[in-house]
Amino acid sequence: MRAFARLIDDLVYTRSRNAKIALIVDYLRVTPDPDRGWALAALTDAIDLPAVKSATIRALAEQRVDSVLVAMSRAYVGDTAETVALIWEAPGAGAGKDILLSEVVETLAPLSRADAPAVLAAMLDRIEPESRYALLKLATGGMRVGVSARLAKVAFAEAFSVSVDAVDEYWHALTPPYAALFAWGEGTGETPDLTDTAWFRPFMLAHPLEDGTVSLDDFVAEWKWDGIRVELVGTASDRRLFSRGGEEIGRAFPEIVEALDFIGVLDGELMVRGDAQGGEAASFNALQQRLGRKTVTRKMMTDYPPFVRLYDVLEAGGRDLRALPWTERRTALDSIAAALPPDRFDLSRLIDAPDFAALSAIRDSARDAAIEGVMLKRRDSPYVSGRKTGLWYKWKRDPLSADCVMMYAQRGNGRRASFYSDYTFGCWTEDGELLPVGKAYSGFSDEELKWLDRFVRTHTLNRFGPVCEVEKSLVLEVAFDSIHTSKRHKSGLAMRFPRIKRIRRDKPAAEADRIATLQALAT
Repeated sequence: MRAFARLIDDLVYTRSRNAKIALIVDYLRVTPDPDRGWALAALTDAIDLPAVKSATIRALAEQRVDSVLVAMSRAYVGDTAETVALIWEAPGAGAGKDILLSEVVETLAPLSRADAPAVLAAMLDRIEPESRYALLKLATGGMRVGVSARLAKVAFAEAFSVSVDAVDEYWHALTPPYAALFAWGEGTGETPDLTDTAWFRPFMLAHPLEDGTVSLDDFVAEWKWDGIRVELVGTASDRRLFSRGGEEIGRAFPEIVEALDFIGVLDGELMVRGDAQGGEAASFNALQQRLGRKTVTRKMMTDYPPFVRLYDVLEAGGRDLRALPWTERRTALDSIAAALPPDRFDLSRLIDAPDFAALSAIRDSARDAAIEGVMLKRRDSPYVSGRKTGLWYKWKRDPLSADCVMMYAQRGNGRRASFYSDYTFGCWTEDGELLPVGKAYSGFSDEELKWLDRFVRTHTLNRFGPVCEVEKSLVLEVAFDSIHTSKRHKSGLAMRFPRIKRIRRDKPAAEADRIATLQALAT
């Protein structure tokens, strides 16, 4: 754990992307299997130790240290793992023999929630604070050291002088601790055999279209739908549904997996119908009722029927189509979509516009519940992983905005742990009642954060644990992508991606927007 702990510590205090890559490269080259594989899995959140939760760690700490001190320390530090690593009182004389990273994972992974606390406590007793921190972050997931999966793949490619595109291909098909991947990278093993494996291929992504135009002679326009990007993979013996991050989500949408009668790989947008009779796509708020479910009831299937709007085809009938231009892939996709069940699959519509000015007008007028904006795809573009300049662009519609009144504030996490940085805001009913309509924690600068934090501290009316109720006097201009009706919220509304656009110190709270105004925008 000491070597892994040093890596984590160095990554936390390193801002440069290239410097982070160099740190990981050095670690991968000198660390033996399987520890280096588990380290990669930890950095990319690919380790699941279900028996250890944050509550487990807090309860362990409170057995060694006064619970009030634990709570006060957590509020100051802002991170449970770091707090417990520092405050932990070991009964022995100090750290003993180091623990291998593989020992930690392989010991904790099969344990029940009843057995895990004692084993975890024994491990914490054996190691020093730096290793405790790494162990606890590993156990709960979310290392938060500024390392994305893409950066980890680049580091692997540099460590062993292999193609990052090849790493991208094999990464998702193999499981931690990636012994076959390291053997291939070092040249001591064969190229991984992925025959008849339903594995995830990295998505092609788009750059934002900013202050520019493109020629519709070279680009095709397509609606950007507001669901979640998914990949459907079918082999002779398996069918799977993957999220954008490569997570298998078929269990939450069994209807889609069962309906996939196709051998190949498809790219599309997962949404739900607006009604059970095969209506148009509903808002993202409806899709959220299905996301993350481990079990899906019959009623849920009826109330929120899912379908996939197809964008592209990567493979078909054993043939890799990614090198073909978009026009040829689209022709193939037309015939594929026609052969799939229409209640579960359809084809994303293209936009017929004579020129860019006309397309702009069409985009601006589109306020369908499921439309986020427009995609622009170069007609001759191959399907390549990641974002490649000049091939695909996303042109999101301009956000909506409303003037809202701050109602509650809560402290943030990490470097924001000492600031009130999460704000709940509301709008007025016709009877003069202020009802919450959303919560935001982004969109403002560091200087504005300091000002907002001072406002909260000097205008607090009541405290409810970590939440402060504030004087209803500050207006925030809130931007949001869309707003939808919601039975879960008292206001009957739910915003999509709200963020603070501007602090309206000039505007009286009484002049903030009304619920009725937002209801008129709801889809």
